[in-house]
Amino acid sequence: MCRVKKEYSLKTVEDRLGILESLDRREFLNFCAKITATLGLASAFIPKVAKAIEQGARKPSVIWLHFAECTADSEAFIRSTYPSTEELLLNILSVDYHETLMAASGEAAEGALKSAMAENKGKYLAVCEGAIPMATPPGPAGVPGGYLTLAGKTGIELAREVLKDAAAVICVGTCSSFGGVQAQRPNPTGAVGVEEATGIATLKIPGCPHNVINSVATIVNYLLLGSLPATDKHGRPLFAFGKRVHDQCQRRAHFDAGQFVEKFGDEAAKQGWCLYKVGCKGPQTYHNCPLVEYNDGCSWPVKGGHPCAGCSEPQFWDNMQPFYERLPDIHLPGVEASADKVGFTLVGGAAVGVAAHAAYTFANRKKFDGTLKDE
Repeated sequence: MCRVKKEYSLKTVEDRLGILESLDRREFLNFCAKITATLGLASAFIPKVAKAIEQGARKPSVIWLHFAECTADSEAFIRSTYPSTEELLLNILSVDYHETLMAASGEAAEGALKSAMAENKGKYLAVCEGAIPMATPPGPAGVPGGYLTLAGKTGIELAREVLKDAAAVICVGTCSSFGGVQAQRPNPTGAVGVEEATGIATLKIPGCPHNVINSVATIVNYLLLGSLPATDKHGRPLFAFGKRVHDQCQRRAHFDAGQFVEKFGDEAAKQGWCLYKVGCKGPQTYHNCPLVEYNDGCSWPVKGGHPCAGCSEPQFWDNMQPFYERLPDIHLPGVEASADKVGFTLVGGAAVGVAAHAAYTFANRKKFDGTLKDE
């Protein structure tokens, strides 16, 4: 009896391990399906995406530079689950320089940077996090860009030195993309985005912080096709920033029904109604937050009851304020009209406004769909 019980127990453990492994594989393939959909690829690409992630087709060298920032985008990047952080850093990519994650420091770190640049000249990916100050500090010792110095060099000097020999430059987060909070008025340090500071074209993945799904999808695109994805006029990948938050939002039906939160904590807020009247900037923000969400698809601000702040848009710290009031100059037919009519039934001009708004959305959807197909 004891032997039978022992064998049964062992078999149960093995079965459970097998189930866990199959579940992990299933979750991994689900993640690959999510990446494939995010990139706008057909489902037939799922096995290719999985292979690219597992084998790290090219294992490109990555040099990750920190400028004026809070390290939130590095924090976001290491929240990746499939692939895991260690797989991203060690197997899929060769992250040869990253001040926060590397073990080396001081001269050893600087040596790693120089070696990575020399050995992979013209081939490495440069990832930038944070804005670059361009102003000159007051006083006789002030030098242009002197508000940020790294190993005896200003941020702009380091950026120009590293980025000129990169195969491509990727900006993660709004600060490196457009200047972010550092560039908010009055901007005493003269902080700007990396492209504006250096004159070197960059692919931008804004967000405060950026979403790791979008950076991993960009890497997968590079591994699969050997190139970066198509971008919009701001240099943002179309797969992530080709449509407005408003058009993809889970609360969109409440907007169309004229159901709005009037103040935080009211009954409408508890019912999950539209947040436009309390400051949601979704109608003029382009981002895929409602589709991919944050923290392994757990949530995103609007789902959690907070209005979209428009953090993926240029100069959002200035242009989107006040954050908890609706913007009066939304250039979308019907938005202001319908927001002034709260109720289950819209009549008169509000109904016309919603119809115009629906037509506008449909037309833009067709335009973006056509753009993606052309690409």
